[in-house]
Amino acid sequence: MRVVFNLKTLPLAIAALSIASVTNAAGLDRSGQDVTAFFQDGVYAETVYTYIDADVTGTDTSGNKIQDIAEDYDFFRYGVKADINDTFSVGILYDEPFGAAADYVGENNFIDQNPVSPRNGEETNVEVRTESLTGILGAKFGTNKEFQVYGGPVAQRVQADVQLRGPAYGPANGYTTNISTDQDYGWIAGLSYSKPEIALLAALTYRSEIEHTTNAGESYPLATAIGGSIPPVAGGPFAFPTNRSGDIEITTPESVNFDFQTGINPTTLATARVRWVPWGDFAIVPSLYNEVSTANPAFRPDGLPLVSYDDDQWVVELGLAKRLSKALAVSGNIGWDSGAGDPVTSLGPIEGYYSVGLGAKYNVTENWAVSAGGKYLWFGDAEGQIPSGQIVSDFEDNDGFILGAKISYQAK
Repeated sequence: MRVVFNLKTLPLAIAALSIASVTNAAGLDRSGQDVTAFFQDGVYAETVYTYIDADVTGTDTSGNKIQDIAEDYDFFRYGVKADINDTFSVGILYDEPFGAAADYVGENNFIDQNPVSPRNGEETNVEVRTESLTGILGAKFGTNKEFQVYGGPVAQRVQADVQLRGPAYGPANGYTTNISTDQDYGWIAGLSYSKPEIALLAALTYRSEIEHTTNAGESYPLATAIGGSIPPVAGGPFAFPTNRSGDIEITTPESVNFDFQTGINPTTLATARVRWVPWGDFAIVPSLYNEVSTANPAFRPDGLPLVSYDDDQWVVELGLAKRLSKALAVSGNIGWDSGAGDPVTSLGPIEGYYSVGLGAKYNVTENWAVSAGGKYLWFGDAEGQIPSGQIVSDFEDNDGFILGAKISYQAK
């Protein structure tokens, strides 16, 4: 006897949480750039809210305690998809793919505590926000329309503020940059295969890098003094201003997502997700900060970036979903994030994580459903470094959690 699975009657408990990341668990990854809303049958729409609370504490090289630097962070994701006919589908997805929110407080080497400094009491902090809007057109082909190619344009906005304070940053203490909002464009492309009778879906999705050129307003209080202190025989003095407003290029990275699911029995679904992001190629290089660093012969002629990473990111997540009744399904998953190198930037000192999550989905009506879930994360220990490579902090035994909720509508 043949067992038949039917996605139209199996209420999946893949709640709100896919591969939501945490500040610098790997680079600036946040949302996981999920596109699974596009693979739903018929007309589909969803609104997803995600809240991230991480506890990231450590010590500086002077032995001072560093209180939790990870600010609470939340974001929304939206998706709408419709079938034009049995071949073509269209969709629009919104998410906030990359970001950071970190703030040093207390008494440590990341706070300016010089009583004669005009910045006395100011803290090191960083905030990065991005928004992406993705349009997708899909075309199905094959004997039973089991294959689908899809792709479309991506519009992305990025904005960032970074403030370095305290003796940990040496002469860069007092440096500030405000990177203005910029919008630019990239693209998405993918291929999927489905076999509804066994609830099988496999999809490989590529997103291009997106190059942004925007304005960066920089303040570097000690820049002129640093340049003037270099003896002429060493290539100085260097005429660095203390303030500059000019162009900066920031390229958000490309990525590849692989999504897979298959039925195990008529009420149970197995899922897997793999994500790759080449953070090893990413850097933020404000011009004044970069040029001042060339006053040190060790960093000529290229200077230093303000933020960069050593390694690429890999994320793997495995899960099971179980239908308990006609309306209710539950899910569980485990995950691993490789991180983006150790030591890593002091603005996000986490070396990946392990995670475990639970979720549930309840069909309120034939068309409407609500989902909710939570995920607990164990962060990898990491040493924090400044752009010169000097180790300035150590972070151990940290953790965090993610909460999510989703409202979805589907008419098949």
